[in-house]
Amino acid sequence: MLYFSGMKNIKLIEVPSEIGAGTRGASLGIDAIKIAALDFMSNFFVHFPSEKIQTENNLLFEPIHSPYAKRIHGIQTLYERVSKAVSDSIKNNFFPVVLSGDHSNAGGTIAGIKIAKPKCKLGVIWIDAHADLHTPYTTPSGNVHGMPLATAINEDNLDCKVHDLDEKTTRIWNEMKKLGGIAPKVHPEDIVFISLRDFEKEEKYLIEKYGMKVISTSEIRRTGAENVSRKVLRHLSDCTDIYVSFDVDSLDSTISKGTGTPVSNGLKEREAEDLISKFMQSRKICCFEITEVNPTLDKENMMAEIAFNILQRSVNVLMMN
Repeated sequence: MLYFSGMKNIKLIEVPSEIGAGTRGASLGIDAIKIAALDFMSNFFVHFPSEKIQTENNLLFEPIHSPYAKRIHGIQTLYERVSKAVSDSIKNNFFPVVLSGDHSNAGGTIAGIKIAKPKCKLGVIWIDAHADLHTPYTTPSGNVHGMPLATAINEDNLDCKVHDLDEKTTRIWNEMKKLGGIAPKVHPEDIVFISLRDFEKEEKYLIEKYGMKVISTSEIRRTGAENVSRKVLRHLSDCTDIYVSFDVDSLDSTISKGTGTPVSNGLKEREAEDLISKFMQSRKICCFEITEVNPTLDKENMMAEIAFNILQRSVNVLMMN
């Protein structure tokens, strides 16, 4: 059921890009969510204006030139396109709801918010099994979907450096961090990780160095969505705007089969849905993103159905606020 009070004009931004991921198939995630909507006989996708971002997925068929930041030149192009779509939406008084293939695109989303609102103090609620704080200097995989928050906080993490980069990769990485002429776009202490449970020592180093807030699955289970949402929003009380990014691998691996990097001890569907709905009640929320649905790894489109339920309920709450 959709409720319309007309308070928020929502715009869907579809980014079916998967060049930042290590597993193939996330580019099909948005269509899988739309199929889930049809299966639930929902007309959700008819109601809102949408913009589809052109991808660079053709690069998947080409050789990799930057082993420590695979296809980074294509991801830079995506950052530019996504940031423009997000900033234009906000400037035109739309609330951007971003549906993306892989999580690398979130760096472009964050840039777009800051380009539209350069004076805002931006908070980030990162609901994800992973910290995504790697850099080309520290990455174990070279997959850029593990790096978007490092671009947002303008971080190389040279203290934990394990790779030497070529000149081109270095240049593009620096340009991505400084997109929009703003760096950092987010202060590390204004990031809250939720259900984070799979990260490397290089990322742990940054979390501890900056005192970044981490809320575990067990804390959510113990204290409930209401208390956790209050605690998070209190922590971000100095922020004028807050972006919520939901990676479906934050869900437990028993249900998150349809994503490239499932991890055990994650959220249950209802826990994620309740928590995100609570966040959406805050007037500071300025953008919401769902990412990393991969139907090629799934059974009976279950992950996309869960993602759609969370999307629909979140948007309902937004519309009522």
